[in-house]
Amino acid sequence: MGKKVTKTSNTYKPFENLGSLLESRVFRLASDVSQKSEQHIPTRSRSDQTCQEQLFQEAMADVVPLSRGTGLSEHVEGAVAKAPEQDLEAEALACMEDLIQGGKGFVVSDTAEYMEGIGYGVNPEMARRLHRGDFSIQGHLDLHGLVVKDARDAFNRFLMESRYLNKRAVLVIHGRGLSSRKKPILKTKVKEWLTSGPWRNWVIAFTSARSCDGGAGATYVLLRQRPATKKVRKKAGKSEHAS
Repeated sequence: MGKKVTKTSNTYKPFENLGSLLESRVFRLASDVSQKSEQHIPTRSRSDQTCQEQLFQEAMADVVPLSRGTGLSEHVEGAVAKAPEQDLEAEALACMEDLIQGGKGFVVSDTAEYMEGIGYGVNPEMARRLHRGDFSIQGHLDLHGLVVKDARDAFNRFLMESRYLNKRAVLVIHGRGLSSRKKPILKTKVKEWLTSGPWRNWVIAFTSARSCDGGAGATYVLLRQRPATKKVRKKAGKSEHAS
């Protein structure tokens, strides 16, 4: 008979040596490990604690404690409430000072003294462009100190000369009429001469000047190269009646 072959088992047995381990007691419990790790935690020296306390005292030296009954939220709300009011007041005073000393912020078109007008068949935008300074001023006339008759003669000569020299944008200085009891005389007359009579056919637009050119005491005038035709005048008249 042949030799008997013994089969070995390859089955994994994790608790095979458990009995011998328990008898020898060579393993460590978790509590032993934690206690040992705690023993190695470094402790701060007394000098380190004293140094940190000194640094804290120095950092808090300028701190003022709040009075009783006053919370931090009340201080913050008070500061937020007062800051915008103070800023607005300071800004208003600064704007007033700039306006009085240099006229900064003064808009002529926002005042009751502002005047403007347009000629036959002209888009109103032309008047706004003229006041805005889109056209270079090519000549000016000063009517200060003249009576109405002399002022009208000077006005007519000036516009005739401007038309002859092909000057398109001109400035007429007439003053604001502050010494007049009612309406400013020369200013009112200049508007009348531009909106009636022969010069109406030559006017594209007119507006009060900007502050740098005399403000409400002067008027920009934009002239046509040719007078408005009868057809243009008729068409403009129909539009005015329709509106």
